[in-house]
Amino acid sequence: MEQSSKLALPDAFLDFLKANGLDPSIYTATDSTPRYIRLKPGCEACVEEIEGEMKCKVEKVDWLPGFYSLPPHIHIATSKPYQQGKIYGIDAASGAAVLALHISPGDHVLDLCAAPGAKLCMISDLLGDSGSVTGVDVARHRLAACRTMLQKYALGDRCRLFVADGTAFSLLPVGFHSESKSCESALQEKGDAFREWTSRRPYKERKKANKARKTVASQLVLGSQHPELIFYGRHSGVIGLTKSELYQAVCDSEVSRRGYDKVLVDAECTHDGSIKHIQKFEQWGWTTLQRRVLGAERTDSLTTLQLKLLSNGFRLLKVGGSLVYSTCSLTVAQNEEVVEQFLKENASAELQEVDVSKNWPCKNGQLPNTLRFDPLTSQTSGLFVAKFTKLAI
Repeated sequence: MEQSSKLALPDAFLDFLKANGLDPSIYTATDSTPRYIRLKPGCEACVEEIEGEMKCKVEKVDWLPGFYSLPPHIHIATSKPYQQGKIYGIDAASGAAVLALHISPGDHVLDLCAAPGAKLCMISDLLGDSGSVTGVDVARHRLAACRTMLQKYALGDRCRLFVADGTAFSLLPVGFHSESKSCESALQEKGDAFREWTSRRPYKERKKANKARKTVASQLVLGSQHPELIFYGRHSGVIGLTKSELYQAVCDSEVSRRGYDKVLVDAECTHDGSIKHIQKFEQWGWTTLQRRVLGAERTDSLTTLQLKLLSNGFRLLKVGGSLVYSTCSLTVAQNEEVVEQFLKENASAELQEVDVSKNWPCKNGQLPNTLRFDPLTSQTSGLFVAKFTKLAI
């Protein structure tokens, strides 16, 4: 594909790339990475319709089921297939991170950094009519966007969303208390139980909720308040529970037995592996790049956060379960070094081979069993992937 633009990178960023062993041409070949979409299951017959609407060829991604590539200049947001909920945009590397979890029917899955929601939708797609998915994010407005996506694609039936600090979130999958009873009988027995979720609430109830939200926001900073539940599906296990049942505390031994089967920690990072993100600094100004990406203080604070997110996600994983840690940074500090430190601190953690990756267009990371996607090698956005299992010790 012919390049139509080049990104002039400042010397400070070139030094940053050199220090991290990264190829600057990743960022200068700005028009070589396709745009990717995932078809909602059941919409596979719509490819010709999508091509007609988009006025371009839609190529199947052979190594990633359900994914298709489009020319990078194509915008999907105004297309009918997107508006009708038949497709959603998600980079192929992000899809690979989800596929690495090897989600099975009946799994209880935790997405600890869920916004903006495409990976959450894919997880829900893969679960189908069993199991559950819990989405967590510290930013309420971004998690609300996840809720909108789940509703648009009719994927929220087994999902619950919590505004919470992912380093401190501690709720386990719901135990489905009322399997032997109907939701209606459970609600009759417990007057304060959660009822079916609706966005249409009376004014007084909305006013009360807004007041409670402000209290929650201030108390979340202090770590003294339960996470805010902003959405739950009909079969998420929440309906019929009281707040005390939903927020019940559990001991570590209970976590080992009743924790999540799969956990995704797609951690906050400097986003330096994303061409589209780096391109934005042309408009934002390169001094902003210095502050957000290159500054040592910023990197140090992020690696601390990443280790805490990874450690807490692993704490909530049941014995024998799998966790995938990923970032869209290509730096060693935010990837291999975080993984190494985590392994030193967690004797029950073991790096696993991503067995579905044999045909993936990616490189090996600097640690065994870790993977790296980048625009030159993979024709995707940059992404680091590491998969862990929890051993019984």
